[in-house]
Amino acid sequence: MNKHSETRLEDAVIDHLITEGGYIQGNSKDFDPSIALEPSRVIHFIKETQPQVWKALEAIHSGNTEKVIIDSLCKELEIKGVLKVLRYGFKCYGRKVMIAVFAPNNKMNPDTLALYNKNILSVTRQLYYSPKNSNSVDIAIFLNGIPLITAELKNAMTGQSVEDAKIQYKKDRDPDEPIFEFKKRTLVHFAVDQDLVFMTTRLEKDKTSFLPFNLGHNGGAGNPPRDDNYRTAYLWEEVWQKDSFLDILAQFIHLQIEEKKVGDKKVKRESMIFPRYHQLD
Repeated sequence: MNKHSETRLEDAVIDHLITEGGYIQGNSKDFDPSIALEPSRVIHFIKETQPQVWKALEAIHSGNTEKVIIDSLCKELEIKGVLKVLRYGFKCYGRKVMIAVFAPNNKMNPDTLALYNKNILSVTRQLYYSPKNSNSVDIAIFLNGIPLITAELKNAMTGQSVEDAKIQYKKDRDPDEPIFEFKKRTLVHFAVDQDLVFMTTRLEKDKTSFLPFNLGHNGGAGNPPRDDNYRTAYLWEEVWQKDSFLDILAQFIHLQIEEKKVGDKKVKRESMIFPRYHQLD
């Protein structure tokens, strides 16, 4: 393949997700950096899937309903975290509001399946995420207006590799930015080039730890070569594919709390566990 630029790699990812992955194209203009959400898409999902809840809240708040809902959602994300809110919804003036619908165990349930199909996965390239500066991430993936994945893409043929993407996350991505706050918005960050993928679930500047997210090759690290695509294409063809990613969100990501003794004190450490490919890196 004669693809020599980071932009070409981005093109390949975006094109596949939109044409075959079940995504729509997002736009950075729809993103509010101060709250790290796409408010209009959040409201659209709620109106489409829960019209009775919307009408009940609108009867109370009239033209202020959208703001009330977004404010309640932000508060719950701060307190409970994005994973719990995605799975169980949030309360808004006594009403339970769902922000995602996961696949029913019984695929024959047409009503739940219809709601599930109203989930909107969107992908935005060059997301300007900060309320303080003009920094952007190469790719951001949203579910119903909530950012869940970021990715930095590099191309070895332009002199940069996955290692440069890791450095970018460590040096140029402030963990205190709303979009990067641990467990409150994005769940996982990927460093990607044509050959390798690494991931982290928590940005901590220089302390950020990346784990390999590769298939393995010939009993060792890395990924097998492909004649038809980049070695790392499994990431957007399989892991990020709409039904696959929603299944991962519903069942396989979890928050782990460990207690360690530091001197005379016990310190709790939270970490987000994102399922990885079994490999030997």
